[in-house]
Amino acid sequence: MLFSTIQTSRRRAGLVVMTAALLSTTLFAPSAAQACACGCGIFDVGTGAMFPDGAGGTVFVEADWVDQNRNWSGTTAAAADQNADKRVQSQFYTAGLQYLFNRTWGLQVDVPYWRRQFTTQDDDGNIATFDHTAVGDLRIRGVYTGFSSDLSSGLTFGLKLPTGDASYAHFDADTEIGSGSTDLLLGAFHRGRLTAEGKVGYFVRGQWQEPLQSKANYRPGNELIGVVGVYYQGWAHADTLAITPILQMTAAYRGHDGGPDGHPEDSGYTRLLVSPGIEIHMSKIRIYAEAGFALHDNVSGNQLVSRRNYKLSMFYSF
Repeated sequence: MLFSTIQTSRRRAGLVVMTAALLSTTLFAPSAAQACACGCGIFDVGTGAMFPDGAGGTVFVEADWVDQNRNWSGTTAAAADQNADKRVQSQFYTAGLQYLFNRTWGLQVDVPYWRRQFTTQDDDGNIATFDHTAVGDLRIRGVYTGFSSDLSSGLTFGLKLPTGDASYAHFDADTEIGSGSTDLLLGAFHRGRLTAEGKVGYFVRGQWQEPLQSKANYRPGNELIGVVGVYYQGWAHADTLAITPILQMTAAYRGHDGGPDGHPEDSGYTRLLVSPGIEIHMSKIRIYAEAGFALHDNVSGNQLVSRRNYKLSMFYSF
């Protein structure tokens, strides 16, 4: 969804980049035959994947692009006429803050803003397209990094709040910008080095998302997302510029939606993606770009999927 950097004692590359994105924007989950359960927790995890490197703060902005334009059933593409929904194009913009009060405790807040275009077939068989833009569901997390002195392992815990618009008349319940639910967010992360000189490293991260309270007509499915990745921090110039390539694999599981508008037969999936990315680090500024490609999709019923997704992020540390 992101990644972070830690400076080494010799500041070789000025950072040790970690991209932990549970599907970190690389993956945008698909939709139901009569709706479009998107699995947006993927982007949530991506955004929340900055690895702390000491007391202080980081502000960031992030943009994600997803085009769910293929009908999928089971593990293969399916005929478009099997799904009343035809296309879901989404742009996710997130502004956030991560602040560590000390080397043990911190806080992160993510504020999303979505633009979505939904193309579907109405009851008369006509194709209609609807556009909607609104603030999404706010996410607030605590961060604990007290397991080791280098902050290499930690836990995250918090809530996704129902601040997003969940009442737009032309969207299905699982296509709405807001889910209408309050969700528990529990995560963990770890990073380490694969070579003695520290230029090659790895990271793992995971998050569980469980709705605690939801609307009577719709309960989103729970989600489990995990990522493992490697990075190389050997490209640096005079401690003023560092370029770090990153490669990550993401696996995601989403349970069936519930409620009268949940369409459990056409919701729920497992996905596997690969995401190459690159980070440019200049003093207090970092820029990160990533493209995600689906390796495996297994969806219940008929759902719209995106086979590739894109992310661009900028960070400023203070």
